[in-house]
Amino acid sequence: MNKPEKLNLIRQTGVIAIMRAQSSDQLIAAADAIKAGGVRVIEVTMTTPGALEVIAQASEKYGQDVLFGAGSVLDAETARAAILAGADFVVAPTLNLDVIALCNRYGVPVMPGCYTPTEMLTAWEAGADMIKLFPASVGGPDLVKALLAPLPQLEIVPVGGVGLDNAAEFIAKGSAALGVGSSLVNLKLLASGDMDELTRRAASFVREVKRGRGG
Repeated sequence: MNKPEKLNLIRQTGVIAIMRAQSSDQLIAAADAIKAGGVRVIEVTMTTPGALEVIAQASEKYGQDVLFGAGSVLDAETARAAILAGADFVVAPTLNLDVIALCNRYGVPVMPGCYTPTEMLTAWEAGADMIKLFPASVGGPDLVKALLAPLPQLEIVPVGGVGLDNAAEFIAKGSAALGVGSSLVNLKLLASGDMDELTRRAASFVREVKRGRGG
């Protein structure tokens, strides 16, 4: 799958499941459950033990059926290591121009974390494919609409504070997709082993995205 195809899958799915697991086995089990719920884009944070190995194993198992990206990427060195391990996309919590340049060099979608219009435009002009609005909980869905008014070319993905109670509104206000963490998958749920609940949550977010798009 090439870069445009990966970006299209992110848009179509509308949900990026942000996962922080305690082990690769735990994460793979959760990925199966999330996929069953209709979410085919998963971000593995670099704070996950053995994150690079997890990405490599997941990429080998799922191929292009599920996209596995690296999250919480702080520098270009980590971005390169993740890409070589098989990461389909890279997400950063901050605006780092070196990370954007590195990902562009390898033809991998990159999503830097920004909050202000200045940061977002800087990221976009540097070659960012999508913009991670973080923390989205501060401004909420109305902030997405406000940012897109002067900057309609941006593809904004809110992260932080996105739940079932506001997912549809975030989409309706113009978000390209949603980054969803603890309200979808968290360590407590993973520890319980209740993968059926994880599938139900994933399906609920997919429905909310569809509702936000008028479906």
